[in-house]
Amino acid sequence: MSSKKMGRPPSDNPKSQTIKIRVDQAILSKLDACTEKLNMTRSDIVRKGIEKVYYDLHK
Repeated sequence: MSSKKMGRPPSDNPKSQTIKIRVDQAILSKLDACTEKLNMTRSDIVRKGIEKVYYDLHK
């Protein structure tokens, strides 16, 4: 029997760090509206927002 593991292949950019944030209902509703409109996950939307703010700071 081979020693290879079954399942998903390893990611090139693993996301091993987690953060937890508190939001009010209005922000959560906006986040969920973005996920539906852009067909992205909540995490992807938050990552994209962080990248945008970081880019704007370094213009």
